[in-house]
Amino acid sequence: MALLRTKLDNGLQVLIRESHAAPVVSVWAWYRAGVRNERQGITGISHWVEHMLFKGSERWPEGAADEAVAREGGISNGMTWYDFTTYFETLPAHKISLALDIESDRMRNAAFDPEAVESERTVIISERQGNENSPHFLLSEEVSAAAFRVHPYGHETLGHLCDLQTMTRAMLHDYYRTHYAPNNAILAIAGDFNAGEIERITERYFGGIEAGPEIPPVTAVEPPQRGERRVVVEGAGQTDYLTVAYHIPPARHEDFFALTVLNAVLAGASGFLVGGGGITNHTSRLYQALVEKEFAIDVSGGLMTTVDPGLYQLTATAWPGRALPDVETALRVEIERLQESPVTQAELEKAQQQARALFAYASESTTHQAFWLGYSEIFADYEWFTRYLDNLAAVTTEDVQRVAQTYLRSQNRTTGWYLAKKAGF
Repeated sequence: MALLRTKLDNGLQVLIRESHAAPVVSVWAWYRAGVRNERQGITGISHWVEHMLFKGSERWPEGAADEAVAREGGISNGMTWYDFTTYFETLPAHKISLALDIESDRMRNAAFDPEAVESERTVIISERQGNENSPHFLLSEEVSAAAFRVHPYGHETLGHLCDLQTMTRAMLHDYYRTHYAPNNAILAIAGDFNAGEIERITERYFGGIEAGPEIPPVTAVEPPQRGERRVVVEGAGQTDYLTVAYHIPPARHEDFFALTVLNAVLAGASGFLVGGGGITNHTSRLYQALVEKEFAIDVSGGLMTTVDPGLYQLTATAWPGRALPDVETALRVEIERLQESPVTQAELEKAQQQARALFAYASESTTHQAFWLGYSEIFADYEWFTRYLDNLAAVTTEDVQRVAQTYLRSQNRTTGWYLAKKAGF
């Protein structure tokens, strides 16, 4: 069935899609509250507030909602990313009211008990410190910070330790009351139901919630990068890592699809935030040039699917005994080859096929269908999702070469090394 789209008087966007493939329903509540909405002093606040909304309310005390969903054989979870925070429940279709009850309550009635805030501060800080044991995290954080001088995308979802240590309960609650409001939210529902009936039920659960204050605008615009930036991170470990990042347009830009194909050619098609798949990157150019020739143990690439211009990142794990300058040179040779000559038609078609397959994996279940209803609406609109395959198929060999020349320039590049201090660090 076609998408049913409506907007409540309080500003809540509602997207409903019937899908009778299985007797289940998936409900996702999306908020435009993520890294993009943060500033120095409150970095990591979106992630912390996400945690607090699992701490419950008067109606749904901590753990009660999860237990109720589990009793019905359902699943639930939440996540925070660059442009959003979201929560979802997937349940038997006749239990949709349970999901709507949980999410409408979460939207306005989270308790933010002071003791729970302090307890969660310890959890969040511990999560941050645990990630600091990962060379990948440390390198990615430094590369992003160097690539973004102005835009909030330059800091991690977990935020800076100094902010996690000093944020107050009042700051968290104020952020919640501002950003977790119907006028800043999208409700995405897919499953085995009558769309018109679900529209009426949704109005009953969410229509009475008052709109929040005007959302503070995000005015940060990253200026063009005018020369390569380089960072070096030293840390414990036995392995060196290389990350190369390039500024790219936002997901709604027409070049995003050519960049998706370019990534599949270079590093193998990368997945989405949901779904899976068994596709390897062993036929990609970088795998053959770096891994098969023992410059790297592995190599990967990925695009930021974001509201504002993001990054395209390539990461390689150095082969034991290989110096990072050698790994970097081998990687750059492949990028220059892509810029100088178009990919073959066979490479193009294989890359498009891989990207299509991963997209299929990421949209096959009812849960994933509801995910895409809201996710694509965050950074573009649902038509981005419905036209994804057509836009991939329209990419030509000339398009791939053009975006390689346009975006994979040295002036647009941030290069990061992680140097493992194997002894005496």
